[in-house]
Amino acid sequence: MREKEEDKVVSMFPEEEQNQEKVWQKSIPAQVFLNYFFAINYHIQHSSDNGLEQLTLLQEEKPELSEQDLEDIKRLLLNSWSTEYALRSTAELGDEAYMRNALHWTFPQAYYAVFAGLQAFLHTRGVKTNNEAWVLREAGRLVVKNMYPRAIGFYAAGHYDDFNVRRLPLAHYKPALQIAGKELEAQAQIGQFLRTTRRQKAKAVRQQVQANPSTAIRSSRSGEVLQKFGPQHWQQLTWRMGYTTLFDLLSRLRISSSHREVERFVQAAIDFKLFHESLLEIVSYLNGIHECYVAQAMGLGNYSKFVRELPKHLRGSFAEVRLQKQIIPLLGNEDYELDQAA
Repeated sequence: MREKEEDKVVSMFPEEEQNQEKVWQKSIPAQVFLNYFFAINYHIQHSSDNGLEQLTLLQEEKPELSEQDLEDIKRLLLNSWSTEYALRSTAELGDEAYMRNALHWTFPQAYYAVFAGLQAFLHTRGVKTNNEAWVLREAGRLVVKNMYPRAIGFYAAGHYDDFNVRRLPLAHYKPALQIAGKELEAQAQIGQFLRTTRRQKAKAVRQQVQANPSTAIRSSRSGEVLQKFGPQHWQQLTWRMGYTTLFDLLSRLRISSSHREVERFVQAAIDFKLFHESLLEIVSYLNGIHECYVAQAMGLGNYSKFVRELPKHLRGSFAEVRLQKQIIPLLGNEDYELDQAA
């Protein structure tokens, strides 16, 4: 039976539809990246195990800090807060076009705001380094040892292409190309993010090791530097990778801030306001955790005095809000009064 002419659907704007399809195709990598960070924030916000009362290190004896330690920790906190302030300033403008073109600096700002706060926390535990790989590896150890709330205690381990994701029971499901609307979708997307990030990390370690003649893995037959890796070769590198945690996922923001990567996002048709909101909430949550640990190490009175005397642009800001709403209730008013009297 011949198809009737009136039943045929002919677009009046075929070129426009093709262009929209091309934009969507180009937007997929950016949409997936947004999905990942939205899923992380969704998982944190909807988890029953996200409370700061789970911070086990607070139960340990307060570490002894020298005057130099205190100065270094304050400097790191100022770096963290100043970077978070810049990130918030961009987000508060509320202009999507501005947010879209601000990705060149907001991506690394989100990462370094957390990284500096993490450094301040690790400094209280005697880990004093600017070496990024060392800091991330140490943070990974603490995640695995349950020093963080279970909501962010997930991590990936294992050899190349034989990864396993821990503490995300739904991470094995295949994620969809959409914003997470329930926990299964969030965990599936975080699981995929962990695996792809660990895969990238493994390849970066291989490149570094193989580029050095003294560390390169060589063929047992010819003695030449191996160009192709089998499972047994990847296993020789796994110990160098440590664990892959939320902090490694955030480091993807720094990597993606390169001109070529960001251009893909700038041209994408995604919800940039939602992206910034997700990043801000993750940054605030992680910085709040590290600030609790630092306040306990410094003494709540000393920490409060430092926050009250911050530079003008930070005075009375989010740092003080977290102090009043999270840190003081967690560490206890009695200790606070004793520290103030000291």
